[in-house]
Amino acid sequence: MRHLAFPFLILFVLLGLLSAPVAGYAETSSMAYDPENCLGCHGATINLDKFGASPHGKNGCTSCHLQSADLKKHMTGSTKLEKVNCARCHGNEAKEFSKSIHADKGLICVSCHNDIHSMAIKKGDKKAILTSCLKCHPNNKNFEASVHGKAVMKGSKDAPDCSNCHGLHSIKKIQPATTVEGRMFHVDACIKCHADEKMMERNHVNHTSVETYLESYHGKGYRLGMLQKAAGCSDCHTAHTVLPKEDPASSVHPDNLYKSCQTCHAKATPLFAKYYSHGNHSDRQNYPLLYWTFMAMVGLLVGTFAVFWVHTLLWMFRGFVENREKQQALADGHVHHVEEPHKQYLRFKKRHIFLHVTVIISFLGLSLTGLPLKFADQTWAKTLMSFYGGVEYAGLIHRGCAVLTFYYFLGALWMSIDFLILRKDIRGNFLQRMFGPDSLMPNFRDIKDVVGMVKWFLFKGPKPTFERWTYWEKFDFIAVFWGMFAIGGSGLILWFPEFFGMFLPGWMMNIATIVHSDEALLATGFIFTVHFFNTHGRPEKFPMDFVIFNGQMSKEEFIEERGDQWKRYEEQGITESFVCEKPSSVAYDFIFKTFGFLAVFTGLALVVAMIFAFMK
Repeated sequence: MRHLAFPFLILFVLLGLLSAPVAGYAETSSMAYDPENCLGCHGATINLDKFGASPHGKNGCTSCHLQSADLKKHMTGSTKLEKVNCARCHGNEAKEFSKSIHADKGLICVSCHNDIHSMAIKKGDKKAILTSCLKCHPNNKNFEASVHGKAVMKGSKDAPDCSNCHGLHSIKKIQPATTVEGRMFHVDACIKCHADEKMMERNHVNHTSVETYLESYHGKGYRLGMLQKAAGCSDCHTAHTVLPKEDPASSVHPDNLYKSCQTCHAKATPLFAKYYSHGNHSDRQNYPLLYWTFMAMVGLLVGTFAVFWVHTLLWMFRGFVENREKQQALADGHVHHVEEPHKQYLRFKKRHIFLHVTVIISFLGLSLTGLPLKFADQTWAKTLMSFYGGVEYAGLIHRGCAVLTFYYFLGALWMSIDFLILRKDIRGNFLQRMFGPDSLMPNFRDIKDVVGMVKWFLFKGPKPTFERWTYWEKFDFIAVFWGMFAIGGSGLILWFPEFFGMFLPGWMMNIATIVHSDEALLATGFIFTVHFFNTHGRPEKFPMDFVIFNGQMSKEEFIEERGDQWKRYEEQGITESFVCEKPSSVAYDFIFKTFGFLAVFTGLALVVAMIFAFMK
């Protein structure tokens, strides 16, 4: 093995020619450039064969030990002993290490690479890295028994050693789990590998775990960079003792899972733990309940939007044509004369106005805090969440607006009971009130009105005149009740999961998440497109119908839009009882018109944001 030390000879010759005194050359040449000169003194601590096989084996001793270049001084002990500076060759690694927690603790290169002359740790040697780390971190000995540790010891190139999660030289201090940075790390480290679907498939690991996690509430918190109140991977699977769920010692074994849940959900039960942590609504075979729930919601979304968007487009076109016809009629001198056209009539009472303002505030609040969570991967969503102060504060706002929603739902329910049963100024029995002209309950007349509107859209008949309520207004009202059962019911399950987990299986939370998310998408998409058009955007009302803010409409508008209601009131002789004075307060008009326009613009901005999210 003497030929392995041959590089020493070349180095010593060069150094001797450049620096050795000529007079001393004859005296020291045989001693200085013999390949075994260094080992003549250091052979007891350095094995030539091991050194030659190490990554440093091609270097000479003086590549690191610079003070030994002058052999004569070195042998007489007159040279000053210098510390080896690894950064001379390993600059990048040294720069990374200088910012690491190990450097802060006073460790140096040889703390890990302790036998520097044999250098057992080589790049890519996962076993050696694991063994080296465990010398100082014996408390993590259980990592060897984990699925990761076993795979490392078997020689798997895909298996993670300590450096895959913590880094090799730039090892950062792990922040406490109470901080966002600390919690984010426990997902960042896992996603590096588990997001690689090909790697997961060849190792027979669930390749959709990252995708399904990111679609969950916990994962959305991670996407937004705000994992304060959401679980990361290690919260369920642990950081070092990751075991198959079939292993009785595993944190996700059926017998242990609810205990893992109790880390965050103190009252979690075994029934609660039946939640599908990685449930995939696209997987019909393994998650049929989630699949069919999702398909039903998609069908509802597509069906509703298909019908009403077509209705809106037809109305938009026909409305423009109608406006041009009116302008032409005016130009030709055909003026429809209505006496006192600007005379005001009461349509809504103050309680109706107050209730609708409550609806606007709560709905916008829910939309502004809920949509960023649904579209958590979008930049605008992260910006909004940062504005609120994070997911936790957005959640508080969301729940506050949910309380307002329950309030106006109960208010609408009470007014319905009052109308159907309690009021004495309305004629008829319960059924007559239920299906009468002043009721918001759909009836056969609505079918006639729908057919009439479609004929008008297609230029096949005149525009219908309506009673007190149109079919689209009735749909909006009924949607409040449907929405409360769908959005409100699912929202309560998600708000109080531990309570409902006492008597409902955990997978009900998966279903509630799908229903709540998609029903919210349906509600926001419908209100901000269809409802906004029906109320404010149609040509005859653009840019805004102010009736919901002051409760009044002009006589001309009354007769033109709700001619049948006007006729009925005239026949009953009660028309003049609805006459009212227009509010004289300019401040009132200014405040509520500003509020109305802000609400509309906010809704339209969210529509644009949602369209952008779907197009990406």
